[in-house]
Parts: sequence; C-alpha cells; structure tokens
Amino acid sequence: MMSFEQWLAFAAASAVLLAIPGPTILLVISYALGHGRRAAGATVGGVALGDFTAMTASMLGLGALLATSATLFTALKWIGAAYLIWLGVKLWRAPVRVGADAGAVPQERPVRIFLHAYIVTALNPKSIIFFVAFLPQFLNTAQPMLPQMIVFEATFLVLAILNVGFYALMAGMARNSIRKPGVQRVVNRVGGSLMIGAGAMAAGWKRASA
Repeated sequence: MMSFEQWLAFAAASAVLLAIPGPTILLVISYALGHGRRAAGATVGGVALGDFTAMTASMLGLGALLATSATLFTALKWIGAAYLIWLGVKLWRAPVRVGADAGAVPQERPVRIFLHAYIVTALNPKSIIFFVAFLPQFLNTAQPMLPQMIVFEATFLVLAILNVGFYALMAGMARNSIRKPGVQRVVNRVGGSLMIGAGAMAAGWKRASA
C-alpha cells in the first residue's frame, strides 16, 4: 500500500513542475487571449488527454525509445514545433470583430481547439522522456508497480487540469474585458507571438537535457 508521505512527495514535486510555464501553458494562454473563456474547456481537455497520452506512452516504453533514438526524438520535436508556429501565425492573422461584435469571441469550433491542444501536448517528446525519469523516483519497488503508477498518473492529471485551468481562466478574463478592436488586434498578436515563441522553444530542445 502506498504511503501518504510517498504520494504527498510526488504531488508536491508535480505541482512545482507544472507551475513553471512551458509551451503547453503558452498555448493555453494564447488561445484564451485569442478566443476568450469559451476556449478554456477545450484547451484544458486537450491538455489533459495529451498528458494522459504522454504518461501512458512512457509507461509502455516509448519514453525509453525516445531517450535512445535521436532520430525519433528530433522528428517529433520538429513536428510539434512547426505545428505550434503554424498555430501562432494563424492567431496573429486572425480577424478582429468591430462594432457591436467587437467583444465577441472569434468563432472556432471547440473540437478544433481541443485537438490543437491535444496534439501539441501529446507530441512533446521531452514530456514523454520526462515521465520516464520522473516517476521511478517515487515508486516503491517493494510494492506492486501498476497501482502506484495509476495513482501517480491520476494525481498528475488532476494537478495539470487545475494548473492549465487557472492560466486559461485568468487569460480568458483579460480577453473578455477588452472591447476595442485595436486592442483586440494587439492581444491576438501577443497571443500569436507567444505561440510562435513556444514553437521556437520546442525546436531548441536537446535530447541530452531531457
């Protein structure tokens, strides 16, 4: 049976790591700035499923494969980076509503936002490798592994949802307080720049630092 101290140590370490903004958080903030609080649920759901996919892939051995294969790591890294940059350019060029619709949220289907957030999170090779290195530090080898891994994965996902939800809510509130089209245009470009920056950050990752 896992001890409470063991779980608490994992939860505390996960909370600290999640609080540090990375490409995923920048994506969440960018979408919230560009589309308002209505995008929050879609982005949070996409990030949660993406983290679940990354953690499960790690447990199935993909993380160990990425850690040893420079080619596979580089391929996933560049695909994810290019996708982020494309999303950033798209948000930068997004049209701004004027007149009575100046404060309206641009119409983009939640399912598309969900898929964008999922793909960016799930295609993060550094996260997959990270889980391989991070989880074993908290596992008790004298106890069955699977129940511990399930508890840790569920804990991490709950904390990740709370974390991205907070960022999305704060950015969405800022977006919804804006009414001038000129300011909205600036916000869209700031959000787009953040997303492009996240892509550049992802492109600069090195496998040795994972």
